Order: sequence, then C-alpha cells, then structure tokens
Amino acid sequence: MDEMHVDFAVPDDVPAPRDTVPSLDDVSVPEQLQDLVIDSDDVAGFLHDLAVFSAASVSEAVGLDVLCGITLSRRRRTATVAGSTHEARLIDEVQQAYGDGPCLEAMRTHATVHVPDTSKEERWSEYCTVIAERGHLSALCVPLELDEGATAALNFFAPTANVYDDETIRNCELYASQAERSLRLAVRIGVKQQHAEDLQAAMQSRTVIDLACGIIMGQNRCSQDEAFRILTKASNGRNQKLRDVAEQLIKAVAAEAPVAHFEP
Repeated sequence: MDEMHVDFAVPDDVPAPRDTVPSLDDVSVPEQLQDLVIDSDDVAGFLHDLAVFSAASVSEAVGLDVLCGITLSRRRRTATVAGSTHEARLIDEVQQAYGDGPCLEAMRTHATVHVPDTSKEERWSEYCTVIAERGHLSALCVPLELDEGATAALNFFAPTANVYDDETIRNCELYASQAERSLRLAVRIGVKQQHAEDLQAAMQSRTVIDLACGIIMGQNRCSQDEAFRILTKASNGRNQKLRDVAEQLIKAVAAEAPVAHFEP
C-alpha cells in the first residue's frame, strides 16, 4: 500500500509525548511511527504517543483541534488505553459505559464508522447526545487490524459537524493501515515483556518456596514432598498465598525477608 506523507506542522496546543511530537517535515509517517515504537518504554507509552501524534496529524489536516482516543480489545475485554488528552479518554470511557457506539461498532464490523453530526445521530443517540453536549460534534472511528483475537480503533472527535469529507476519511484509513503495523509490533513486544516478567516472578516465587521447604525439612526431618504438603496445609489454613507463608517462615528463621537471586 502506498505511504501517506504528511507535510504539515504539529499544532502548538497539542500536548506532546515526552519532549515533543516528532517532526513531520522530512520523514514519512511509517518511519515516524516506527520511531514511536523504538522510543517508547512500554505499550501504554506507545499508545499515548500514537494518540497524540494522530490527533496532531488530523487536526492540521482539517484545520481544527481534533482529539484522538485509542480503544484496544484483547481477550474479549475492551479497554480504552490511550488518548491525546484526558477528554479524549473520557469520551471513549463514556462509550464503554453505554456498551455501544461508533468506536465499538468499528471494532466489531472492521469497517470505518463516520458520524457527521453527533447532535443528530440516531444510531447511538444517548451516547452521541452526551458527547455533543461536551462539544464533540463529529466522530470518525477507523479500525486497526491486529493479531488474531485483538482489534483496535483510532477514534477522532472534532468540535464542528461535517468535518470529515470523503478525501479526509480515505487519508485517515490510509494512515490507520500504517499505524496498525506499528501498534501490532508494540503489542507483540509488550506481550513478550509480560511473559518474561511473569516467568521471572514465577521463578522467584519458586525459589522462596524451596527455601521454606528446606527449613521445614531440617526442622521436621522429612522429605521435600512432605515439607511441601506441610507448607501448603499452612497456606490453606491461614488463607494466604503459598509464597507469603514461605516468606514469613524464612523471615522468622533468618530475621530478614528472603531475597531470590535470579537474573533473567
């Protein structure tokens, strides 16, 4: 697919991620989006930067201050994870409270949803009335295709009705096709980071439990299996996690909290 090149400046009143929104003067949008992935510490940081970057781009294109929210759905749970401003997040959160709306519809149908005038919209009248009263009179929701089981949408809200013409919608869809590649990469990286953190936590817990079992074996002159059963029985009896009981036992013997020496 052809790349969309944007040749406009970022508005001064759009909040910038970290130091500043990346310059759009000399570098193509895909390269700028790739830089956002590289420069972000985690998925949440990338999504915030993406929302700010997207809002700035569309704002300049339509000549109005447009807000951008990003809604991400994974494992059958929908959550608003980012917004160019607090208001942008709030708009999506209100939609989730209603359980339906243009953004959720775009994610379900994998098709762009355009609401030219929220004050007159009948499909999601209650939600659209609420956001219209807050000053958001146009909405454009563009789906992002991610890995299997995950979908997302870029949700643009403008303060004037009938803002998005056919050409603007096509450009936003082209931009979304480029943004989804970066979002897909960021999510994959985030999943791998979470798996690594979960593995490290599991190994640290295992170390603490093994130390506690060793103490029980020494005190009761029993096997490791018997020591583990004793520890498990204590955990169930106190209604505490196994690791917590193990840490308490080690602290009682060593007079200090256990430290699991584990290098990922």
